[in-house]
Amino acid sequence: MLCLAWEILVTRNIILLRRSLTKDWQILGLWPLLKKVWEMISTLQGTHHNVSDPWGLGFMEFKSLKRSSKLSISQSLATLVKLTFHWTRSPTTFMGSATEALDAAPKGSPRYEAALDPWMSSLWSILNKINPKFFPQGSYLAIPDMKLIDQPKVQITYHGDDNVDSQLPTNPDLKWIEMQIGWARSMSPGKFTHDKTRPGCFLKMIKNQPLTRAGCGKDVRHFEFEFVSSVIEYVAGGVLEVLPSQDSAAVDAFIQRCSLDPDALITVHPREKDNHFLHTCTIAKVPIKLKTFVELTMDVASASPRRYFFEVISYYATAPHEKERLQYFASPEGRDDLYQYNQKERRTVLEVLEDFPSVKMPFEWLVQLVPPLKTRAFSISSSPSAHPNQVHLTVDVVSWTTPFKRKRSGLCSMWLAKLHPEQSIYVPAWFRKGTLPLPPPSLPLILIGPGTGCAPFRGFVEERAIQSESNATAPVIFFFGCRNEENDFLYRDFWLSHSQEGGVLSEAKGGGFFVAFSRDQPQKVYVQHKMRENSRAIWKLLSKGAAVYVAGSSTKMPSDVLSAFEDIVSTEGGLSKESAVRWLRALEKAGSYHVEAWS
Repeated sequence: MLCLAWEILVTRNIILLRRSLTKDWQILGLWPLLKKVWEMISTLQGTHHNVSDPWGLGFMEFKSLKRSSKLSISQSLATLVKLTFHWTRSPTTFMGSATEALDAAPKGSPRYEAALDPWMSSLWSILNKINPKFFPQGSYLAIPDMKLIDQPKVQITYHGDDNVDSQLPTNPDLKWIEMQIGWARSMSPGKFTHDKTRPGCFLKMIKNQPLTRAGCGKDVRHFEFEFVSSVIEYVAGGVLEVLPSQDSAAVDAFIQRCSLDPDALITVHPREKDNHFLHTCTIAKVPIKLKTFVELTMDVASASPRRYFFEVISYYATAPHEKERLQYFASPEGRDDLYQYNQKERRTVLEVLEDFPSVKMPFEWLVQLVPPLKTRAFSISSSPSAHPNQVHLTVDVVSWTTPFKRKRSGLCSMWLAKLHPEQSIYVPAWFRKGTLPLPPPSLPLILIGPGTGCAPFRGFVEERAIQSESNATAPVIFFFGCRNEENDFLYRDFWLSHSQEGGVLSEAKGGGFFVAFSRDQPQKVYVQHKMRENSRAIWKLLSKGAAVYVAGSSTKMPSDVLSAFEDIVSTEGGLSKESAVRWLRALEKAGSYHVEAWS
């Protein structure tokens, strides 16, 4: 009886896993899916592993796996595929190295999909050999001639004007705007947490100042906002999340392309009782305009759709050549061409629909499959003690050119850059804690923040400057980096003023300010080079119990900075390299080595 129960459970898991992977494995999250795979295999094979370390790889690799929610989808899946490949050592399961599988993927392709699809095919084939009952239609990853498609997970209710007109205000105020945002985002199938539906506050821009020289190839702005609703208490080093507005013309084009009525009053409900957003939909009792719902919840002109989007719209394409092309994109064989067409070009949902004009898809499917409009997070670059009723941001206005010479820009950063203080536009925002805790005034600091990584440290320096007016404060060393002194030396006057006699960063107070201009000389100079040049000053503060804060790009910078610290501790402290590594690990474990990095 027990064996039968296990078989029923495993069979159900296999069917659910196969179904979700066939449709949209990414949307359900990587860790639960791979955990299900492990559970199925371990049950069928009779293997036993420590529950806290199911792949038997040791604590450190498993710990990195559990942190994968902080990484991109490709990074997370690459980690999971690697771990799973290493776990499946048995000759009766999967053969081959994860590195070989990933390296075998064509260059320029989505390497995680290139490794996953063959691996999943092997999984189904092996499970089919173990018990053919699991796959009565065969062990293919997808059934090629399927004529049916499931119903969407949401349903739309349309309401007559006379039922709700009396509830719509003629002059909406901030409270009404807040409620509309809350209603729309609580009805969306996008996985917004409950506290991310209604904004925590509204802000109004009062300053939009370029920090870089025009025409230098970079556009970094200093934004200042004041509270126009309730004032939210925050601390320097925190994070501000902003809900951007979409281009109205793009939203109108999307609505027209999909033959929708922008003024239709709608509510969105889950079709299934156990849908993940059922509990949030219960609070959305007031219908809202279809256009408002699209504007606030559906990223129609910035984010690229997932592979499952192409599979679904293939069912609604009436032109044979379009249907064939979409089916090819949705297949494992078409993944590389889909990557070139979709991800690499960052095609938007609107552009995809315009490329396939015969597609007439129900609005319910669009609500489910169009990527949700997400908030964008920025490190706060001000101290509330220095700027009461204000919050400041340092934002890199993102823009780039695709391989096919399409001009692209970041939705939120470009929207903010186009705002003017004279405009009465209210910015929905949420405050949350960052990963850089505000240090006490008695703690010596070593700060490393190249580029916009300087943002939280501007707030730290402002805070400590105010603290130093009434109490003694510990020294601060700051290493900043940029390309050119004349082009992108962010907040130049601010840093120099605080590094002068008596300032927070002055040598007279035991601190220092050091700048690496990477392109102002033949050889490139980065912050890690300036750190090594000033290794004695760094070791002096470390010996006094200083905390280290690193912020900026998540590419090579954090690891290069850590390597520089290892060299400094080894050289100045007279330790071996291995001992220096252990010393820094102890510093991190003690909560004195902080990193906030972003891509």
